[in-house]
Amino acid sequence: MSKKEKLIEKLLSRPTNFTWNETVRLMGQCNFELVKNSGSRRVFKHKSGLKIFLHEPHPKNTLLDYAMEMLIEGLTSVGEIR
Repeated sequence: MSKKEKLIEKLLSRPTNFTWNETVRLMGQCNFELVKNSGSRRVFKHKSGLKIFLHEPHPKNTLLDYAMEMLIEGLTSVGEIR
């Protein structure tokens, strides 16, 4: 199983410890580019034009449930999750 597949599997289990660094790594492996916006707001832009807007978590480095749901929805829509 590749690192990308392991990260997708972890994300799909909706853990309480999915980190921002894992998010950036996974999205990069799925052809998304990280674009910084104002403050802690970040945009992951896919080559297809799809954009996923999230806030980089702080002070904790773990994603909230709504952010994981947005990632799963976005990855599903571009065919990375079936």
